[in-house]
Amino acid sequence: MSLLVVGLSHRSAPVSVLERASLSADAKVKLLHDTLAAEPAAEATVLATCNRIELYADVDKFHAGVAELSTLLAQHSGVALEELTPYLYVHYEDRAVHHLFSVACGLDSMVVGEGQILGQIKDALALGQEQHTAGRLINDLFQQALRVGKRAHSETGIDRAGQSLVTFGLEQLAVHLPVGEWAAGKRALVIGAGSMSSLAAATLARVGVAEVVVANRTAERAERLAEILVASGTGVKASAIAMAAVADELARVDVVVSCTGATGLVLTADDVLASVSQGAAPDPAGPLAAVGAVRVTERGSAPDPAPQAPEGLDFADVVARLAAASEAGGRIPDAGAVRTIAAAPEADGCPVGPDGRAALAGVDAGSLELHGTWADQGEAAAQRQPRKSARSLADGAAPVRLALLDLAMPRDIDAAVHRIPGVRLVDIESLAEASADAPMAADVDAVRGIVAEEVAAFGAAQRAAHITPTVVALRAMAAEVVAMEVARLDGRLPDLDERQRAEVTQTVRRVVDKLLHAPTVRVKQLASEPGGAGYADALRELFDLDPQTVASVSRADAADPKNDDDPGRAS
Repeated sequence: MSLLVVGLSHRSAPVSVLERASLSADAKVKLLHDTLAAEPAAEATVLATCNRIELYADVDKFHAGVAELSTLLAQHSGVALEELTPYLYVHYEDRAVHHLFSVACGLDSMVVGEGQILGQIKDALALGQEQHTAGRLINDLFQQALRVGKRAHSETGIDRAGQSLVTFGLEQLAVHLPVGEWAAGKRALVIGAGSMSSLAAATLARVGVAEVVVANRTAERAERLAEILVASGTGVKASAIAMAAVADELARVDVVVSCTGATGLVLTADDVLASVSQGAAPDPAGPLAAVGAVRVTERGSAPDPAPQAPEGLDFADVVARLAAASEAGGRIPDAGAVRTIAAAPEADGCPVGPDGRAALAGVDAGSLELHGTWADQGEAAAQRQPRKSARSLADGAAPVRLALLDLAMPRDIDAAVHRIPGVRLVDIESLAEASADAPMAADVDAVRGIVAEEVAAFGAAQRAAHITPTVVALRAMAAEVVAMEVARLDGRLPDLDERQRAEVTQTVRRVVDKLLHAPTVRVKQLASEPGGAGYADALRELFDLDPQTVASVSRADAADPKNDDDPGRAS
């Protein structure tokens, strides 16, 4: 087994990078086929969610594999390699297995213990099977990851350590109220009809909203989801609308949850501003000015009328300070939300260096693994500082007229909407900040124990399986020797009847089987231990086995349709 994982997640990269590096469905398919076309990879699949992109592959060359997989991720994500590299992490062999099992258990999730990741792992396996890029290793690994994740949820209280991203997001919208009390009687709009949107719709119905309206680009899927909600027994009213009607619907709902695969914004600040302004007395200074917002027009569009500075504020002075910050290399915060990321202190002993680029320059696997640990520690030291944004200022300024939950990556809802009075926005970025302060449950330690145990068992099973083709080839050779000797006996003793011939043949086979039994059982036991792969080589050398015969057994074993399990079997 030479399993390699190259990826980035919310733990290694800022949301802005994850947002740009997201993969469309077509990009994932192309990435998989290009990975197999690359020389180092024999099989592969990709796990892409709203907060992680990871490429898993069975490679025969570590350094070439890291370079190739990193290049392909950059190529298909649309982010330049030199920009993407500092945020990439690499896991190899047992560390890669440990990483996926931890992900499956929810230990690596933005909200610890959430179960949504299991469905996403199942989808990643199904994609690899559908595209015929997942072989024995990927199939075994991902099916076992699903079983480990389910074991963690059934044997421990990891669910108490966190909730699904949807539930956690709704809790953030509800602020200090219980979600059920906050949601009671509200009218909700769900944009999208995929797995996350369906989960959001079901959660909203469960917590007590009065009505759910579903909007999707494919009308049939929206209608189907609405029918399921009505039939769910929660008593919620549900209906479907066209995407073109979303802007009008905003004025009639209290809550919006959006999670689509769109590459651009689904809801702009103007859409939201228009919806919350309906029926309200106009503000002479404009609603955005009430919270000190400066409106910036898109490139090429007509500029807004010159803004009027609030009393006591020198607008020219504001512009001058912004210009000075730009010249000094400063960054004008996205949507006014000031966020500081402290530079990670350089840790002693990291063999790769703080920018991670040496990962592509030929360092050994152990050093790169050490760098992965160092990078994790550095990221922990570089956690986001508490930010003071217009969002926090607006929370107490006016009652919430419209609550927005954006679970998409890249984002569906313009981040600037949090400046609008009466609007509360919770998105992936703010969920990451809120979850960083969530208490860790004691059950997390129990899950870590399960992961360690399962990683050891998986490694032993893979090492034992590695020797199986050699054992099969040995037994095939023995069977061939028996057949040759029985044929020679027939020539020497032609007068033997059928019963006598069968008895002699069975006796010879029993002798051979008994001679081979103890060595083959023992060699499988030894092969399951670390460093046991050398026993297969010893068997081939001692019994002069034909390498082509062993290889043909391996190919036949890998092509066995019994190993192409339906992805649902492990669910």
